[in-house]
Amino acid sequence: MANRLPVIGILLAVIAFIVWSSIFVVNERQQAIVVRFGEIQDVKTEPGLYFKLPFAFIDADTVQYVEDRALRFDLENIRVQVSGGKFYEVDAFVLYKITNARRFRETVSGDLVAAESRLRTRLNSALRTVYGLRGFEAALSEERTSMMREVRDQLRPEAESLGLRIDDVRIRRTDLTQEVSQQTFERMKAERLAEAELIRARGNEAAQRIRAIADRQVVEIVSEAARDAEIIRGEGDGERNRIFAEAFSKDSEFFEFYRSMNAYSDALADSGTTMVLSPTSEFFRYFNSAAGANAPTAASSEAASPAAPEAASTQTPTASGN
Repeated sequence: MANRLPVIGILLAVIAFIVWSSIFVVNERQQAIVVRFGEIQDVKTEPGLYFKLPFAFIDADTVQYVEDRALRFDLENIRVQVSGGKFYEVDAFVLYKITNARRFRETVSGDLVAAESRLRTRLNSALRTVYGLRGFEAALSEERTSMMREVRDQLRPEAESLGLRIDDVRIRRTDLTQEVSQQTFERMKAERLAEAELIRARGNEAAQRIRAIADRQVVEIVSEAARDAEIIRGEGDGERNRIFAEAFSKDSEFFEFYRSMNAYSDALADSGTTMVLSPTSEFFRYFNSAAGANAPTAASSEAASPAAPEAASTQTPTASGN
């Protein structure tokens, strides 16, 4: 019995090794390709525990795992030319998934690097084709979405031949090259300067128009004010004359006296003017009599006093403003 224990242990170990070599596990992120003597026997796409022929070292059944997740690869700094002759630098990426593991194994031996290399070449060509059919502003406008769809559609036939499915193509960056950027900057600068000059000219035109309107309104307002002032002045003069007329009609003697006093005040003010008047002048009527009686004439004085004709004729009083 003791001699059988080592043999039993060896047999158990061999059985365990055979069982271990016959089992493989597929998780939810993988697909498994079972290959026997270089030929694909089966493809496992569902997660679980599976069996195969043991002894992979004699090339009986081998298992190759491939991704069952969405994958991505990037394409950077692609120089593309648009229809106008200018150049862009474009960055893009592709989202794809292995949907036909058998074809993927048959075409690129299940090598992701080889598959992405072929997709990269096709993507480069598709980007150049799509950009080359459009103008300079298309990639920076709403047309960019349709451009990405076109690139995706051009890439799908190549991907299907590899057992892949293209889910999406996105353009991450579209930048002008350095020389085109400088040209674009100068063009935009010239456009902005021209627009500024146009706005400035329109502003000056509007300012002149407003200034002309304001000047016309000033003239109209001043004219209306002068007209109103003349009207009011005329009305005031009329009202003054009316009041004077009423006052004269009520007491004509006082009115004449009042007017004479104003005349004396104006004429005899300290103005430096000398006036030579006759004492019998109407101007001095209230100097001779408070009642305003006229001074006696020279003839009546001579008749009343014949002895002094020479004195009466040589008497010329001087009224001075001093």
